[in-house]
Amino acid sequence: MPMFEAPSRRREGDVRFEVGGGGHVLDLDTAVKDGILGGTGGGGGGGGICVVVGEKLDLQKMIEELDLVDVPSVFICPISLEPMQDPVTLCTGQTYERSNILKWFSLGHFTCPTTMQELWDDTVTPNKTLYHLIYTWFSQKYLLMKKRSEDVQGRASELLETLKKVKGQARVQALKELQKVVAAHASAKKTVVDEGGVSLISSLLGPFTSHAVGSEAIGILVNLTLDSAMKANLMEPAKISLMVDMLNEGSIDTKINCTKLIEMLMDESEFRSEFVPSLSLLVGLLRLVKDKRHPNGTSAGLSLLKTMCCHKQVRNLVVSVGAVPQIVELLPNLNPDCLESALYILDVLSSLQEGKLALKDCPNTIPNVVRLLMRISESCTQYALSILWAVCKLAPEECASLAVEAGLAAKLLLVIQSGCNPVLKQRSAELLKLCSLNYTTTIFISKCKLTRTIQ
Repeated sequence: MPMFEAPSRRREGDVRFEVGGGGHVLDLDTAVKDGILGGTGGGGGGGGICVVVGEKLDLQKMIEELDLVDVPSVFICPISLEPMQDPVTLCTGQTYERSNILKWFSLGHFTCPTTMQELWDDTVTPNKTLYHLIYTWFSQKYLLMKKRSEDVQGRASELLETLKKVKGQARVQALKELQKVVAAHASAKKTVVDEGGVSLISSLLGPFTSHAVGSEAIGILVNLTLDSAMKANLMEPAKISLMVDMLNEGSIDTKINCTKLIEMLMDESEFRSEFVPSLSLLVGLLRLVKDKRHPNGTSAGLSLLKTMCCHKQVRNLVVSVGAVPQIVELLPNLNPDCLESALYILDVLSSLQEGKLALKDCPNTIPNVVRLLMRISESCTQYALSILWAVCKLAPEECASLAVEAGLAAKLLLVIQSGCNPVLKQRSAELLKLCSLNYTTTIFISKCKLTRTIQ
């Protein structure tokens, strides 16, 4: 005899149906009243549901495109924790997505996954009322999203037309509003690109552009997907010069946007380093990177510096403006992502003789870099080892001793004994050998104690 009696089956036309595992009973009127579904919004519908659909909407497509987080819990399959598209109810009264419960059965389970009670009947019954509730709820959300998207696209088009006609403060205001729309809606971004907005906004940038206009225009452009032709248009010297000026003198948001836009242009294969007035750019970038009040600025600045260092012609200039000691001093306070960029930059600059000398002459290079070995990621360890090798190889008697006193020998033993890249292990062994030359065997062994590393 079963542990409990099976619930009586309801007729197909009954508008009330038990759903989910919490004893919920839903019907269309209750769903509207409780806010799961919206009403007609007035007009004597008796609280019914009003969804006007020209053609049958695909439930799976709606679920994927909406990607909502506030889906009613009764719509969620207890197995997959995803919205149900084909809900079926077991004899226990629990409801699941059909494919999920059938897979559960195929694995040899003949229990209810939620209650773990034995099933006296493995029949699954389509829960048509719940399906209708799910479909209607997602349809309402989907149609509202589409309507808002169309409204946003229309507003973006209107603002582009306005920009063709107005000047002065009216132009600034139109750009400001367009920037808000573009930042918030993907459909607005597409409209601006499709309707020639990039060319229009780019035409507003030049030697006589006010920073008020330039700031808003760049705030829009940095949010768009630009093709090669669009980027080429923005590479004109006067436009690059304006971006660099605003990077040095604008608000923090403007500085970050200018930094990101210049990096977008530098990623273009046709970009040439001479397009950038590098000295002025580097001065502004280093100010941005060192501004501890704005971590987003530090991240954006280091990212652009990293991209710039990919251009060999710029590296000597990066060293000449004092970037090496400034970045070294930042290392203890950077987050992991910024640390990787900073160490990459220092590693690239250590390939130059001037870069090696700058690293050697900075008193905190060795202690700050040694501290990062085996602490963040394998990439960071790789860059750190490369930097330390360059410095210690340049002046082994002076720098190798400083490195050992900072705990390098013990860290190198950790790298060698770890499961990291064999190339890193080989470099660690070479560096360990270099560091041992200034010590007797007994003293050097004492310097390799792992307790120092743990501290």
